Amino acid sequence: MGAPAAGTGVDREVALARVGGDTELLKEIAELFLDDYPKLLDELRAGAARADAKAIERAAHGLKGSVSNFGARIAVEAALALENMGRQQQLSGVQAGLLALEQALAALRPELEGL
Repeated sequence: MGAPAAGTGVDREVALARVGGDTELLKEIAELFLDDYPKLLDELRAGAARADAKAIERAAHGLKGSVSNFGARIAVEAALALENMGRQQQLSGVQAGLLALEQALAALRPELEGL
């Protein structure tokens, strides 16, 4: 299968390397992520609504770490951008960053569900 176009989805080589080639473990991690990431997105949205830089940084950092397990470069970069906005307390681009992250995660979801 190989890497997805433009880093939009799961990079199976990266994902399998992170779990030592254990496809069942990768599937379990994907299921946990699919269950958990909506809560982190809600935390991000709430932080953005309150202009709470620390909450944005914390939730984006958690999402970045989780999604990096799947080698999904676009989602990782979107989460990193939000994390940096929170860390630097530069929140003017948070709504656009949040939209980019939501789109990346929405594109990733069907692939994770299919693992």
